[in-house]
Amino acid sequence: MAVELCLLLLLFCGSTISEVQPIYKPPPGTLDFGFVPAKTYDTGAYHEPGPIGILFKIVHAFLYLVQPNSFPQDLIRKLAQQKFGNTQGDYQKPENVVLTLQAIYYEIGFIVSAALGLLFILLLPLVGLCFCMCRCCDNCGGEMHQRQKKNADCQRSCFATFLFVASLIISVGVLCAYAANQHLTNQVRGAKKLVNSNFKDMKIFLNDTPAQIDYLVSQYNTTKDKALSDLNNVGPLLGSRVQEQLGKEVRPALDAALTMAGAIRETKEALENVSVSAEVLQEGTERLHANLTDVKMHLSNTLNDSACSVAQAASTCNIIRNSLNQLNINANFSGLPGVSSQLAKVNDVLKIDLSSLVQKGYAAFNDTPDLVVNQTRNILSAVPYIKNVLESVGSNITTFTKALPVQKILADLTIYLTQSEAYVQDYFPVVEQYDFYRWLGCLILCCMVVLILVFFYLGLLCGTCGYDKHSSPTTRGCISNTGGNFLMAGVGFSFLFSWLLMIVVVLTFVTGGNVEKLVCEPFEDKTLFKVLDTPYLLNQHWKNYLSGLLFKNPNINLTFEKVYSDCKENKGIYTSLHLEHLFNINEFLNVSMYTEDVALKIEHIQINLSKIILLDEIGKENLLNFSSSGIEGINFAAYLTEINKSVTKVDLLSFANDLEARADQLPKGALENALKGHANNIRMIHNQQVVPLEQAMSTLNQSIRLLKRTSSELTVKVKNVIGAVNAAQLLINNNASLVIVQETKKYMDTVVGYFEQYIEWVKESIAMEVAACKPIANVIDTAVDIFLCSYITDSVNAFWFGLGGSSIFLIPAIIFAVKLSKYYRRMDTEDVYDDTENGNNGYHKEHLYGIHNPVFTSSVEQW
Repeated sequence: MAVELCLLLLLFCGSTISEVQPIYKPPPGTLDFGFVPAKTYDTGAYHEPGPIGILFKIVHAFLYLVQPNSFPQDLIRKLAQQKFGNTQGDYQKPENVVLTLQAIYYEIGFIVSAALGLLFILLLPLVGLCFCMCRCCDNCGGEMHQRQKKNADCQRSCFATFLFVASLIISVGVLCAYAANQHLTNQVRGAKKLVNSNFKDMKIFLNDTPAQIDYLVSQYNTTKDKALSDLNNVGPLLGSRVQEQLGKEVRPALDAALTMAGAIRETKEALENVSVSAEVLQEGTERLHANLTDVKMHLSNTLNDSACSVAQAASTCNIIRNSLNQLNINANFSGLPGVSSQLAKVNDVLKIDLSSLVQKGYAAFNDTPDLVVNQTRNILSAVPYIKNVLESVGSNITTFTKALPVQKILADLTIYLTQSEAYVQDYFPVVEQYDFYRWLGCLILCCMVVLILVFFYLGLLCGTCGYDKHSSPTTRGCISNTGGNFLMAGVGFSFLFSWLLMIVVVLTFVTGGNVEKLVCEPFEDKTLFKVLDTPYLLNQHWKNYLSGLLFKNPNINLTFEKVYSDCKENKGIYTSLHLEHLFNINEFLNVSMYTEDVALKIEHIQINLSKIILLDEIGKENLLNFSSSGIEGINFAAYLTEINKSVTKVDLLSFANDLEARADQLPKGALENALKGHANNIRMIHNQQVVPLEQAMSTLNQSIRLLKRTSSELTVKVKNVIGAVNAAQLLINNNASLVIVQETKKYMDTVVGYFEQYIEWVKESIAMEVAACKPIANVIDTAVDIFLCSYITDSVNAFWFGLGGSSIFLIPAIIFAVKLSKYYRRMDTEDVYDDTENGNNGYHKEHLYGIHNPVFTSSVEQW
């Protein structure tokens, strides 16, 4: 049913695709289809174990020491493909023997560890039995007699320390086992929420798929409406395209002509400025020359005064008299040629408004869209037909969509999913109940170790606290004796429980370790999928098992690894399962079938733009007249020569300041005052005559330089402008049809591209967004990575690691407890020494607690 559900997704693919194709963006417009509606999946298929994760990492490191070999892909493939019969001869075949040896080599770490565990299981109860029988015969420490040794205190302390350390290690191990046991129970209790989340995501996956498909179907109307809108506006749209292409040549030509019209006006203004400025300068310089002559004459008369003959003033007067020649004009504008003839010709040119003629050309060119609209009205008559064609495409899509049994498939899948969810919900309490039994059993195992530890810790506590070094072995206190009894009780329970603990450790170690190495680790790095994707592995007749199962075609390259990876990346189920191999719908959505009519209608467009006149002959003649106006014949050098000169030979202000300074050097009197009066007169001449002349020279300078720039290669410039206008006009008259054909084809490609863009968008959406199969990958991750590996395997491995460590350290704990109990328990007999040996009077007891003392008797008899 899942395969049938995906048939609907094939509706929108115009051609077979196996990988995601880039979205085609037709020039110049791109349609906006929005976003395919999709809900967010709740399941986060990732487990963080928390603080106990440190223990899990330690266990993984231990397993790596036990089994450092990499995942045996080739071995598993061969074992799966090898046929083992029921006869003994099949197992003795060389190839089967080799495979068996390879499997043993891979499992050698587990085999050796399990063998040691079995040896522990067999030997420890046997050793315990022998130990008990030996003690019953007053051997192996069973004799209640302790021989005195000089290092007895040191031995007792060492035994107590070693036993305490061993007990601590056992305690850590049992705590790890208990934590792992409790962690597994907590995860099982919390698994219901994760399971419900997966079922919720699967329901979203099923419920959202029809809405996504409906959205894809509905977006066909966006494409259709856009195409019809462009066809209804073919005139303005195509006219704008034609105008844009022709404008690349036409607008620069018209801009150049308009610029030349502006240059004509600027030339007239410049010529007028030159004419007026030259006349002002000629009159001004003549008047200035006369005034400066009068100043020189009056200054000369003043200097001829008798006051200048005085010794104190003679040198100053001579200096002033020698500088009078500087009071003269420097620039002579009377000899400059006039520009009246050029100005007259330019005025004749301006009688025709060239700017107006160019603006008419702009207006005519800007009417291009209207001309195209008027000449493409025949296209509008075909719009109803094209609309019917597009509607038929939409009808075919809708009809085919309704023909597929989508709702029935979805209903069946939903029922199956609901039943599965109900089954899980019904049996989840059973799982929790059995998990409780498991938890209780593991707790009992931990309690066995805890019981042993309790005896050891009580023995150490009572023995240490009740021990009196001044007491003889036969007179030890009750607390000390109780401590020794506790230690021996711990030893006894160790022999009773250790083999049972080790059985559980071996079984869980072999099972959990192999699951970690053969399932969890290869699942994490995806090597497990590579094994499953081995050709002819799961079915000897199918090269690719998954494609054979789904498509009945095992030759299609569809692998478990690729499907899982694609779903992990939340790609669409169409891409993940390569559903293009199931169904081809080119006949239902073949763009070329329906766009040929549209293309033929558009290609028959005939547009004539010969009515557009950019610049008539009058305007061109006007430009030629401007080029022959004679402005290039102006003597610019003569003008610039005089303009670059100063108005006077000396700066009148500086001369006046210098004159006034020299007058201050003279004795006070009429001569000084007269010279200062002449200085003020010179300043007045500068302000009233020189300054206006300098301003007129600046205006003349700007105008002459403008005329010089304009006249530079004027004829060539005008010819270039006329040539550009003629080339643009030729393009419109003769080559516009080629431009129109090109733009018409581009326009057709745009309209057709809307449908191609829709198809490509649908392909992209189906590949990446529609029926995104992340929930499927989440289900696999939840079942294998989280439930099996993180919840169960890691917890089981941590449990046997802790319990196994505790069981192993029971051996040294037994040894040290037996040794230490001798120092805590009350003995029946003890060693007795005489006075000379003890350095005191000693004591003699033939009977201790009514028991004959053989040591003492022997010594007495010898004595």
